[in-house]
Order: sequence, then C-alpha cells, then structure tokens
Amino acid sequence: MSRQGRRRAVACTSIVTAGLLLAGCALAAPAPPRQASGSRAETEIAVGAYLHYGSPGVERMQELSHWLGGTELRAGHTYLPGDTWANIEGAPDSLRTWARWRTARADRLFVLNVPMLERNEAGVPDARVAELLRSGARGQYDRHFQRLAKRLVALGVPDTVVVLGWEMNGFNYTHRCRPDPENWKRYWRRIVAAMRTVKGQRFRFDFAPNRGGDAIAWTRCYPGDDVVDIIGMDSYDQPPGHSFDEQVTQPYGLQQQVDFAKAHRKRISYPEWGLFRNGDNPEYMRDMLAWIAEHRPLYHSITDYCPHGVWQCEQNPRSTEVFRDFLSAEQDRRLPVRLRP
Repeated sequence: MSRQGRRRAVACTSIVTAGLLLAGCALAAPAPPRQASGSRAETEIAVGAYLHYGSPGVERMQELSHWLGGTELRAGHTYLPGDTWANIEGAPDSLRTWARWRTARADRLFVLNVPMLERNEAGVPDARVAELLRSGARGQYDRHFQRLAKRLVALGVPDTVVVLGWEMNGFNYTHRCRPDPENWKRYWRRIVAAMRTVKGQRFRFDFAPNRGGDAIAWTRCYPGDDVVDIIGMDSYDQPPGHSFDEQVTQPYGLQQQVDFAKAHRKRISYPEWGLFRNGDNPEYMRDMLAWIAEHRPLYHSITDYCPHGVWQCEQNPRSTEVFRDFLSAEQDRRLPVRLRP
C-alpha cells in the first residue's frame, strides 16, 4: 500500500494477551539488552498498529493502549520516506522519538520499513527500474544503507527489524522485483551485507511481499536464507481472495507463506493488514485475528487509518468491536476461534 496515505494518517502500536498476541517496538538511546532464551519477547506475539509515520505515531500508542483498557503495546512500526537517499539513510528527526520509545523497555520491538531506491513512488518505468536494480546489484548504493545502519546503531536500536523493499512483488514501487528478479535478489543481498558490516548491529531482515501473485510470484524474488530472518506478508481484505478462506488457500497466499517459512526455518510476520475492498467486515477481522493467534507470527501491525483500520476509522464499527473485544485488557482474553468449513 502507498506510504503517501500513511503519512496523512497513523502510527504503530502493540498488544498481546495471555495465550494470544503480544507486541514489541524500537526507538533511541542506549542499546536495548538482549533477551534471554525463552523470554516473553521471544515467545509472545508483538502486536502493532500503524498510526502515523512520524512522532505522532509514538504519542498515539499510549492513547490506543488506553482505548484497549490498558493492553500493553510492544511493537512500534514506521516507514522511512522513499523520496530521497537522505531520507532512506534515516534523516527524519522522528527516528529519535521512535528510538527513545524502543529503549524505554527491553521487550519492545522496532519495525522499520526501508525503501531500496529513491523516488520509490514516482511511477518509474520498468526499463529504468531494471537499470537501477543492476546498479544496486553492483554495489553503487551500498553507502546509503551503511549510513542508515550506523544511524540506527547510534540511536540505540541495533536490533531493528528492517522490512526491506516491502511489497516487492507488486506493480508500483520503484523497488519492485518484476523488471529484473535476479538483480533484485543480488541487490537485496548487497544491502544486507552492507548493513551487517556496521559494528554493533543485530538487525533482522523481513522479506514481506503482498499476499497473492500480484505482478510476479514472490517466491521468485526470495534472496536466500542467509540474508532473510523473517518471512512477512502484507495482507488486506481484498481480491484476489474474496473470502478469508480464499485468502488462505490462493496461490502465494497466507497458507503458502506459512508453509514456505516453515520449510526455510523462519518466523513469520504481518507488517501490514486490515480491512479494504470488502468494507466493514467483522468476519474477516475475526478470522484474521484467529489466524494470527494460531500461527503466532513474531509481530503483526494493523494499518489503522481509513479504510483499513479500527481505532482511527469510524466507518468500520462492527470490525472495531471485534478488534477491541479480542485485544482489550478489560475483556476475558478469549482467543478468537475461526470456524473452518
């Protein structure tokens, strides 16, 4: 989904429940301590809600927690603008605010979507995209990602989850894969290698396509197990997949993501999900929460602005009730149950 809409809207949050969902986010200051093996942060689901890309997103997390009856929010999710290399290098001042939030608690998780190319939403034609991918594969842009890595380490968030080149299987972003899948994969590998050269980094890299086939099968873009830590998926309530069962079973859908991750021994995530073409759909909301509870991703983040969201979108009252019921600390923390045909 377009980041332009996100800037006019919302930020990131986290929520969890006793056998359900929990969350973690990241921000600035001293480096957060490592989690002990078997700790809560390793075993519980980090829940987020995208509320705004900048500092207002951090502020709104506390408000969302209050709306949820005090549910703890542990996952912080934002995006770097893809307009200029300076911004991809981490220039936005709001990163400091996110870093302060992250380092306030050791069990939080900071999730940062990072574009792979500048002018990322400028409608760059395929032929030019292919040229840019070849340049990236040769290492021409390594320095930009080393600068980002150094900035994140300096801010005290060396364990950031980097959602690199998200929705690469689509038609729109300049960092899309279809114009040259082989060089796209080489470029991803160059970026990861460049960021891992920075002393003190502990980044995890999240490969997060759109659900479904889209412009290209996302499996054709997979760059390799040594440079991917998490298999993510952005999944909205829209075709292909008119029902939730179809969203699960369609080619390159939710079930294939789970199976692919299992085969490659990776955790899964849902960096973006929410309502869309099918309007206020409480059945979808109930089924998606049940899917998350069953498959236990590292984290998930609902896109919380209209038409996708719940807390900041009044046009989805029935879905909002389902979301709040299952995630509120004031409820009896029942797991959503998905009734399978």
